[in-house]
Amino acid sequence: MNSFTIMVDTGCDLPQEYIDKHNIATIPIPFQIDGTQHNEGGWQDISGDDFYNALRKGSVAGTTLINPESFIQVFTEYAKRGEALLLVTLSSGLSGTYDNALAALRDVKETYPDCKICVVDSLNAAPGIGLFASLAIKRRAEGLSLDETANWLVENRLKCISLFTVDDLMFLHRGGRVSKLQAIAGSIIGIKPLLWIEPDGTLKLKEKARGRKGSLEALVSQMKRGLDPETKSLETVLVGHGGCSEDAEIMASLLRESFDIQEYITVMIGPVIGAHSGPGTIALFFVGDIDRNEYQAKFYGDE
Repeated sequence: MNSFTIMVDTGCDLPQEYIDKHNIATIPIPFQIDGTQHNEGGWQDISGDDFYNALRKGSVAGTTLINPESFIQVFTEYAKRGEALLLVTLSSGLSGTYDNALAALRDVKETYPDCKICVVDSLNAAPGIGLFASLAIKRRAEGLSLDETANWLVENRLKCISLFTVDDLMFLHRGGRVSKLQAIAGSIIGIKPLLWIEPDGTLKLKEKARGRKGSLEALVSQMKRGLDPETKSLETVLVGHGGCSEDAEIMASLLRESFDIQEYITVMIGPVIGAHSGPGTIALFFVGDIDRNEYQAKFYGDE
């Protein structure tokens, strides 16, 4: 059986028990709250509830790239041991993590030209990376080699569809996604934006809904667009939330009314994405029957 380690950065937001069960390795993306650095990258020294409550009270959070030196250290350890590694990263459309990993791999290959290391850009974010990594786990279990798995992931990554809605437009404004006028106006009249991860891995506002319940129902409606009308059973669905577990439960109920879901994972969105999407975010991740390019062309044309 082919053997290689699957590694993700902590932008993946997979539950720790899932990471432990499947022996997934992780590399942390550091984040800051009000200038205080948190190097663990996840909920190691601050809880998710404390993080989102701090944002609600006005704290400012941000993230820092994993530098090439950190990747060089990790890759060198695997190369020295002669162990194979598949690294799945946060979307290159949202972060320079993938580019830094490639630069580090080029450096390591100068010393260890035969190292068995592959880096794959997920073109996704948050639990969407986790969903992508779960597909790599399945391919490895089927006996695919490191290179075969990496190639399969690149060929199929755009079928991993990620849909978002946020509760506070001001966080999107700070990230440059909407204008200040849109953010203020939307907040006053209760407009909730619907966003998704584009084919190039960037996050873009696509539609709007009125009210919280309306935005959750709209996410399910958007999900159905990416599936065959006859699809009633789904293998894996992930729902991410930004410190709003009750809304995540509402989303779960809406999904179960429409689908038989074999594996349903609810997870709190981590600080890497949560710093920019803010508290109250709800996100839906699934494998579509059409890929994002087809989805884009079918429902948004040349937009």
